[in-house]
Amino acid sequence: MFIDKAKITVKGGSGGNGCVSFYRAKYVVAGGPDGGDGGRGGNIVFVADEGLHTLMDFRYKRVWKAKNGEDGMKRNCSGKDAPNVYIRVPVGTIIKEAKTGRIMADISTKDTEVTLIKGGKGGKGNQHFATPVRQAPRYAERGRSSKEYEIILELKLIADVGIIGLPNVGKSSLLAMATNANPKIADYHFTTLAPNLGVVRTSYDQDFVMADIPGLIEGASEGTGLGHEFLRHVERTKVFIHVVDAAALFGSDPIKDIETINSELKAYNEKLLERPQIIACNKMDISESDENVEKIRQIYEHVFPVSAATGAGISELLICAANILKDYPGNIVFEEDYEEFYEMPIEHESFIINITPDGVYIVEGVGVEKMVGYTDLNTEKGFAFFQKYLRDKGIIDALEEKGIQDGDTVLIYDLMFDYYK
Repeated sequence: MFIDKAKITVKGGSGGNGCVSFYRAKYVVAGGPDGGDGGRGGNIVFVADEGLHTLMDFRYKRVWKAKNGEDGMKRNCSGKDAPNVYIRVPVGTIIKEAKTGRIMADISTKDTEVTLIKGGKGGKGNQHFATPVRQAPRYAERGRSSKEYEIILELKLIADVGIIGLPNVGKSSLLAMATNANPKIADYHFTTLAPNLGVVRTSYDQDFVMADIPGLIEGASEGTGLGHEFLRHVERTKVFIHVVDAAALFGSDPIKDIETINSELKAYNEKLLERPQIIACNKMDISESDENVEKIRQIYEHVFPVSAATGAGISELLICAANILKDYPGNIVFEEDYEEFYEMPIEHESFIINITPDGVYIVEGVGVEKMVGYTDLNTEKGFAFFQKYLRDKGIIDALEEKGIQDGDTVLIYDLMFDYYK
């Protein structure tokens, strides 16, 4: 079974909490703080694996989570970092955020490793907060939480040559004759339900990968038939071999058939028509095909009469494809409009305050979020430290400018409290 789309959930590991500890030993009266730091949470890393060709594995495992870092320990011992989670995907996999549809990563080359989610940093132990004034800090940082995403994995096969055309024109037969692939071949529409790949071995050591793209019919770009599911695989093909029934066995017009497929390619992505296209006039072993070939040659440039049944003309067709590939740019970008996903660096600790219809004051900001995540607010010292931060950053003044009164509710991420001056 060929699976080229899957939805999964990935979550990085949270950092371990810093430790609150004081050195204790015989004859040592005031040993001072010795709480160690928490360990880093595990990363979520995607790895391109040439041995994989579908997303089948993700049908059975939908959630991937990294472990949390270990908490810090006494005697200045840091917690252990959590191991990374490596997720292997086929080359050509695109990772999208499910909610927004934006591209988070495009794994288009072999041996690529993409760290999609970084594990949370470990919290600092209380040893870091000792000062000449505060010599016995009784609080430590909590480990920073990591992110969680629901993502869509979408596989777009990467092939040098893609075989396109209407159903039942001999695309699979051509692939079987030209490569080592063994696709299913039968005399009915939609015999091929999944893309088939094969390697073409040329006589002068210029090999290339050929793919049979199924399901292209009129209306495919709008979801008719199977085309909407497999048109995505056409996008990463450098050269098209457009197979047409030159014999017109069912009363069709070969030129109109070519225009039908090209119209669907244009409707799906106009840039697909800029790719080199070779016309393979198949079924030349049947009489009355020569006349149609001459008509096609008057319109299109690279036209080759072939017979997938007997093998006639296939060698010349493949040589033409190989010559085009030889001069093809190696660094071509197929998806120029893709917006890569990057986390922007934060240059300042700005904050915003919104008021809900219920009168709740919501404070948001990168610095505030970090402080809430790092500070142990369950201790008196930790909460006092947090209050000082709110005053030093001007958040208290901003709340008062917004008209906050005693008893009003303030929400700062997962922390909710009543305001009293």
